[in-house]
Amino acid sequence: MKRYFITGLLVLVPLSITVWVLKTLIGVMDQSLLLLPYEWRPEAQLGQDIPGIGAILTLLIIFGTGLIATNFFGKQLILLWENLLGRVPVVKSIYNSVKQVSDTLFSDSGNAFRKALLVQYPRQGSWTVAFLTGQPGGDVANHLQGDYVSVYVPTTPNPTSGFFLMMPRADVIELDMSVDAALKYIISMGVVAPADKPAPLQPPIQ
Repeated sequence: MKRYFITGLLVLVPLSITVWVLKTLIGVMDQSLLLLPYEWRPEAQLGQDIPGIGAILTLLIIFGTGLIATNFFGKQLILLWENLLGRVPVVKSIYNSVKQVSDTLFSDSGNAFRKALLVQYPRQGSWTVAFLTGQPGGDVANHLQGDYVSVYVPTTPNPTSGFFLMMPRADVIELDMSVDAALKYIISMGVVAPADKPAPLQPPIQ
């Protein structure tokens, strides 16, 4: 009976969590329906809510925004909008900070979270998986002697929180592992190990 119970858990727990995550995500995206006049909403047209309609609307808004932002007139509108936000003291700081982070994370030319690393943390001899996020900049780089890299060390099983570290490049080992595989390894607390690969003899990342 114990074996059957554990087998049932192994089947139902991932399925339940997946359904919960999708339901939560669709519920959040459905809030975009609030942007429409009440007369245009499904409950007014059909007499009841239809889950997922708002998610489709959200995707269309994202796609439409990207389509507009890629042409000449769209770029001019974005510049005008950013200049307008730049005149508001508090909004300017928040917007610029969020924009810099999003540009770094989602840009095709960015290096954020493109490489999985092996670093010693929180002490020598204790190893963990981390991600390369770039190089120290600004006045911080002026106070670091030598070649340093910026590293994000996620917590487990929730990788959205973690620690930002600046470490010598020589102390960082690049892993022959995709970011997705590294995230699965972290979230599973080491239970879901990446597929075995021949261990190449590599120097630290260049």
